[in-house]
Amino acid sequence: MRIVVIGTRGIPNILGGVETHCEELYPRIAALGHDVTIIRRTPYIEDNNRISEYQGVKLIDVYAPRKKSIEAIIHTFLAIIKAKKLKPDVLHVHAIGPAIMIPFARLLGLKVVMTNHGPDYDRQKWGKLAKTVLKTGERLGTKFSNQVIVISTVIANILKSNYGRENTHLIYNGVNIPCKSTSTDYIESLGIIPGKYILAIGRFVKEKGFHDLIEAYGKLKHGGFQLVIAGDADHEDDYSMQLKKQARDAGVILTGFIKGERLNQVMSNAALFALPSYHEGLPIALLEAMSYNLDVVVSNIPSTNLSCLEKSDFYKVGDSDELASLIERKLENLATPRQYNLADYDWDKIAPQTVEVYKLM
Repeated sequence: MRIVVIGTRGIPNILGGVETHCEELYPRIAALGHDVTIIRRTPYIEDNNRISEYQGVKLIDVYAPRKKSIEAIIHTFLAIIKAKKLKPDVLHVHAIGPAIMIPFARLLGLKVVMTNHGPDYDRQKWGKLAKTVLKTGERLGTKFSNQVIVISTVIANILKSNYGRENTHLIYNGVNIPCKSTSTDYIESLGIIPGKYILAIGRFVKEKGFHDLIEAYGKLKHGGFQLVIAGDADHEDDYSMQLKKQARDAGVILTGFIKGERLNQVMSNAALFALPSYHEGLPIALLEAMSYNLDVVVSNIPSTNLSCLEKSDFYKVGDSDELASLIERKLENLATPRQYNLADYDWDKIAPQTVEVYKLM
């Protein structure tokens, strides 16, 4: 089967949840014997990932403007034209922003699977016009896609109640069980004390709630525990610059965007993981923290209500006082390492589940 993938910035080593999803999923689908091509956005192609193939997945780069308000829609339009020339059996579109172009793809005769990664219009970074475009993308993608994949029951219920689409396919995000790092040279070079820090990971956008976490950190009687945030902004803006200043003023350690051994060291040696998000689809960063057996504090948004978490792991989203109190309780009763049942989030099961959806086309 020939599969072309669009809607992602690209792989490998490109920041983002959809990007991590694609980096894990498509090499596995290629290994099952399928011809997979991912169309990437040119602004994210650098010397370290300027390649034409990754673990059996073909990579094609198509122009995108480096401006968040128009990047996805222009790139998706051009990517669909490119995809048509490749004559795929399936065009797989990720996320509701790019999904606004699915009627165009169907008009060209392409068979389309859409993965809805969540209601992106809930993100604080978008203005009224952008939110309208994203909602339109969700509606058009839901209506015109041949098949729709959702990564959580929350999203499935949204599509059922808002658009009457009941025949969606629930396929979770996945996580790898890691081989934990035994080294500490990288984190120690940053002044991070192994086993004595709270960790958060993600893009520096408002809906990730890192400003709440930093505020809560300032209220702790944390007994020498540090706060480490791994990530950065895709597009530097007033919020990300203010967040970095807030972090510096509070003594927070910012690692920047890290992958590989550096991320492994940061994950392997944390005492506690925090996810203070206002909006998520199904957070891969949280699944990864659980795969490292980290105890967690999590905002009580619908998409984080995983069966393997406990009521005592949650706090009211946006409430920095409650977050600080929860962190205090967690640090007083250190539960890392902690065991979770992650059987539903196995990439090696998710890949064949996705292929079964393709076969319905």
